[in-house]
Amino acid sequence: MSITTHTSGGVATIEIARPQKKNALTIEMYEAMTAAIAQALADASVRALIITGQPGVFTAGNDLEDFMQRPPDNTDAPVPRFMQALRTCDKPVIAAVTGVAIGIGVTLLLHCDLVYVSAEARLTMPFVSLGLVPEFGSSLLLPRLIGRVRAAEKLLLGEPLSGAEAVELGIANAVLPADQVLSHARHMAERFNALPPAAVRDTKRLMRAGLEAQVTRALEAEGAVFAERVRSAEATEAFQAFFEKRKPDFSRFG
Repeated sequence: MSITTHTSGGVATIEIARPQKKNALTIEMYEAMTAAIAQALADASVRALIITGQPGVFTAGNDLEDFMQRPPDNTDAPVPRFMQALRTCDKPVIAAVTGVAIGIGVTLLLHCDLVYVSAEARLTMPFVSLGLVPEFGSSLLLPRLIGRVRAAEKLLLGEPLSGAEAVELGIANAVLPADQVLSHARHMAERFNALPPAAVRDTKRLMRAGLEAQVTRALEAEGAVFAERVRSAEATEAFQAFFEKRKPDFSRFG
């Protein structure tokens, strides 16, 4: 399944553990992460969650072969259900990111409460180059967070962010040496053990309440367009080029 979970010291850790495939996410992995979030929410001893990957790779995003065989085509599909579980999680979620983060590996960070990255981190959202559009509310949240013109670089052109740039733009809290990222994330997660849990939940809810309706609308709009784009000729060319290890040719598209 390639998702491992463990709970200790009031912290539930969800680890993406498929390094042989650069932690690319399959439907089963999304289902496992959704279940892990639900389990952490049901456990009163858990005060915070950590999402992390392997040394040198957070996640390469969707496993494209699996994605093409089973694209998310409705709101009850595993990917949208994971999105809903993460964005509505009322306990603090902390991301520990080393190395590569691609696609949803970046957009999920916009729904975490604290994010720590390595100096070598490289965050990329190549949706357009795959003939797709942004997801997980990123078309709304990223321009609001970093400004429209800088978001255009990241979403339209797919320009990567370094760990330092992620901190500068407000996507991450701090950049650390790679071997310290997870331990620091855990240290921060454990701080919630000393805080009143209901006050933490209420504060998190209030911080997000102002954008909740807008994020919901963005997710619905993105989902509708994304479903169309997955079946488009442009996406077909992009995916075929990826599997054939060649540069896609979009010259015939107007």
